[in-house]
Amino acid sequence: MAALRVLIAAQRVHITGQNSAHWTRWCYFASHIQYSTSYNPEEKTFEKILIANRGEIACRVIKTCRKMGIKTVAVHSDVDSAAVHVKMADEAVCVGPAPTSKSYLNMDAIMEAIKKTGAQAVHPGYGFLSENKEFARRLAAESVTFIGPDTHAIQAMGDKIESKLLAKNANVNTIPGFDGVVKDADEAVRIAREIGYPVMIKASAGGGGKGMRIAWDDEETREGFRFSAQEAASSFGDDRLLIEKFIDNPRHIEIQVLADKHGNTLWLNERECSIQRRNQKVVEEAPSTFLDPETRRAMGEQAVALAKAVKYSSAGTVEFLVDSTKNFYFLEMNTRLQVEHPITECITGLDLVQEMIRVAKGYPLKHKQADIPINGWAFECRVYAEDPYKSFGLPSIGRLSQYQEPHQLPGVRVDSGIEEGSDISIYYDPMISKLVTHGKNRAEALKRMEDALDNYVIRGVTHNIPLLREVITHPRFIKGDITTKFLPEVYPDGFKGHSLTSEEQNELLATTASIYVASQIRSRHFVNNPRVPVAKNDVTSWHLCVFLDGTTHSVTVEKQKDCISVEVDGTKVDVSSEWNLSSSLLSVSIGDTQKTVQYKLQVLTRQAAELSKYMPEKVEEDTSSILRSPMPGTVVAVSVKPGDMVSEGQEICVIEAMKMQNSMTAAKTGKVTSVHCKPGETVGEGDLLVHLE
Repeated sequence: MAALRVLIAAQRVHITGQNSAHWTRWCYFASHIQYSTSYNPEEKTFEKILIANRGEIACRVIKTCRKMGIKTVAVHSDVDSAAVHVKMADEAVCVGPAPTSKSYLNMDAIMEAIKKTGAQAVHPGYGFLSENKEFARRLAAESVTFIGPDTHAIQAMGDKIESKLLAKNANVNTIPGFDGVVKDADEAVRIAREIGYPVMIKASAGGGGKGMRIAWDDEETREGFRFSAQEAASSFGDDRLLIEKFIDNPRHIEIQVLADKHGNTLWLNERECSIQRRNQKVVEEAPSTFLDPETRRAMGEQAVALAKAVKYSSAGTVEFLVDSTKNFYFLEMNTRLQVEHPITECITGLDLVQEMIRVAKGYPLKHKQADIPINGWAFECRVYAEDPYKSFGLPSIGRLSQYQEPHQLPGVRVDSGIEEGSDISIYYDPMISKLVTHGKNRAEALKRMEDALDNYVIRGVTHNIPLLREVITHPRFIKGDITTKFLPEVYPDGFKGHSLTSEEQNELLATTASIYVASQIRSRHFVNNPRVPVAKNDVTSWHLCVFLDGTTHSVTVEKQKDCISVEVDGTKVDVSSEWNLSSSLLSVSIGDTQKTVQYKLQVLTRQAAELSKYMPEKVEEDTSSILRSPMPGTVVAVSVKPGDMVSEGQEICVIEAMKMQNSMTAAKTGKVTSVHCKPGETVGEGDLLVHLE
């Protein structure tokens, strides 16, 4: 007998009462979130701008250019030829094959695209060439406007060593450390000992968490030096490193600055970016719960002082580490548009891309410092294609078989560069979108984020929405009790998912069983097919088994007039819905309350469940003797060969995935019997790398 089953994964609650017919794919804000900066069509800027980037940030820039009546040019690699940013732009030019070094970092190809299309200016977005002084210099030589700061500011602030010295001279608080370039691993160890552990090793030309390692002893310093140098060379083409004191348990708070070419500089309040994994931000908010007005002003004034010291113009961000007593220390300045800029736009009403374009054309800022408000509260969750159950997020690749953004909800903004059918590849950052919510206060913005995550449909790749939802609903986060150590402190054994209460478990089981029954009832009606006789719907009760987290639960379901009544472990639960099973979003009411479910469960009839015990079980693989790739990526180095003896924890190979390098280590001591990978090869998740005796 064939087992009957239903996998409940794509059904979610849709908050009713929203008129989604008025929303489109490119909807940018919910109805009440508006920029206070209106566009003046008489204020001429550029006729055509090339965006030297891809994905969501390219789409973001194109949206503002459309508003300003500016034509756009997209550049793309060959694998991005059907990408959303390519479809949105007025023109598109292929600049090379998939690897970033041959396409999005290929200055010659991008310069040729500028000449071919006649673009008058270039917006670099973030990452790639956004902080590359040579690119800015080449644009200037061709009389093409770089929508960003001048070359000298990129040089000064893009180099962490030089920027730290400039910050000291501008009376900006700095972290104790070594101000020169670290030559090799031996010198790194010597410097680290002088500073005192723990230390932070980071790329001089870096950003976005790339090329950063924390070291607590000599061995970790040597390893960190190697990996940071390799990542820095891969991501920025510059392997220089610096070392500074690591401030334990800090908050990561940054100040957005905006400056024109006429000496006017503003600070646009702060963003709290302390929720991180592997030194990369995951959840941000504006403003911060931690800062008082005096500290906020002091940080803002120091950020402005630093910007003025380098004659900065355009949008930029000065990042600080803040300790438990509100002492703050300069970390770095990013001379570009920051990933998390949308939450600053939400609380200030400014369109930062529009301001960057105006400044690049030479217009003065329209606002004074006293004009900059803190209007409500905003959150940003970075939605990634990655497995949050593996080190808080190892990359996942695949095609988005189903994709639906929660635009219909109030106070929601989604910045994305993908659509249903898009591919997430190993070549680029695994970000799917930036999910942003805004409310009149923190509680409202937070509740809107919870609803938005619950109503976000992503299928085809593993994603981090379960982790994001757990973070924003955790009591510590709700209270604002956060540091950069939040994730390892709250989840010391890694993220395991949501722990259901008994009530939540019963409601989930009841909902699952109800969906199964609704599908069975629907399958009995063939009124639209005259060749199939209409079956009598005389079944009114079902005895089912629902499998949840390895446990089998017996459930009895009865079809009532207005609902489906379910008995779970002696508890009665009534479930009602319109049962539109073809929709990605399913509105389900349990009693008088709507609930959202996002779990994978299996439902069998009790007869099928009884027979299932005779099915052969898959034998678990002995993972101590083999090493499989936990993610798709490229093999950078292989440290062993057949016949070598390895110790537990010893490095076997290094895999680069989405521009991050990961060391694969032996699970036990033993002899290497075979090696199944070599440098330069692409491997998939689960591919065999090395076999031990």
